[in-house]
Amino acid sequence: MQLQKRKVMKKLDIILINPRGFCAGVDRAIEIVEKSLEKFGKPLYVRHEIVHNKVIVENFKKRGVIFVEEVSQIPVGSTAIFSAHGVAKVVENEAKEKSLNYLDATCPLVTKVHKAGIDYKSKGYEIILIGHVNHPEVVGTMGRIEPPVHLVSSIADIANLNISSDKIAFITQTTLSMLDTKDIIEALQHKFPNIEGLDNKNICYATQNRQMAVLDVINDVDSLIVIGSQNSSNSKRLKEIGDNYNKPSFLIDNLINIPFEALNSCKSLAVTAGASAPEYLVQDIISEIKKHYDTSVKEHHYTEENVVFHLPKQLR
Repeated sequence: MQLQKRKVMKKLDIILINPRGFCAGVDRAIEIVEKSLEKFGKPLYVRHEIVHNKVIVENFKKRGVIFVEEVSQIPVGSTAIFSAHGVAKVVENEAKEKSLNYLDATCPLVTKVHKAGIDYKSKGYEIILIGHVNHPEVVGTMGRIEPPVHLVSSIADIANLNISSDKIAFITQTTLSMLDTKDIIEALQHKFPNIEGLDNKNICYATQNRQMAVLDVINDVDSLIVIGSQNSSNSKRLKEIGDNYNKPSFLIDNLINIPFEALNSCKSLAVTAGASAPEYLVQDIISEIKKHYDTSVKEHHYTEENVVFHLPKQLR
């Protein structure tokens, strides 16, 4: 009897980047929803997606959490949670008017940006916010600081700034790329030599660490997979790093989207995850890739993270 030849699988070396996945702000936001379900039960309302990850949101929906876009959609007296991205002051005021039992899951690092902007404004500064138009964090930040707040999304926007004051300060959306903000900040400093700001300290530790970890390995691999949702700003910035280095780079949030056709011509692959992507999704995707290739997996440790944020007083 003729023995059937065993199929030889293509070899693929995977570098699994650390740190990756959940940051302290996302951990806190998800725990707020978990503990609120336990303490207050259903119905439980969340304004906007608690974090920008489809898997997390869908899992909470299955457990009876109701996601809405506006406080007006929440019945009077209900329990509600504000997402990790932060909300404008008017949203909080509306929640009080409707007698909502609301919990604020805003990331403390986003709150830090709010406070910096409010402090600058109280000292008479004109505020420039570097961020993406209509991103929930940007909308919330602009709604926390007394207007006007000048939004800059690109270097081209700077030409349209008409500010006569010599007291100007900038703040940034926390999830932007350091590379993006560097060029914009330099252009702002060129136009406004006296401008003040927190520079990269405005960018959250998790965003910075994940970006630096990708930069640390990108020259050593053929391709990059970032695990995260398409509406996750920090995940998109990670993919852009690969794009900027001319490496085939993919942002995926489930097993179906694994780019096997591209991997067929790839010998080495870096894998990371945005700050709102759960680790079990990372492991599921790695396991699926292993079914198709003779795979070796090596962890690359850039730095350790041990940041922890406290829960709201209602849940302590």
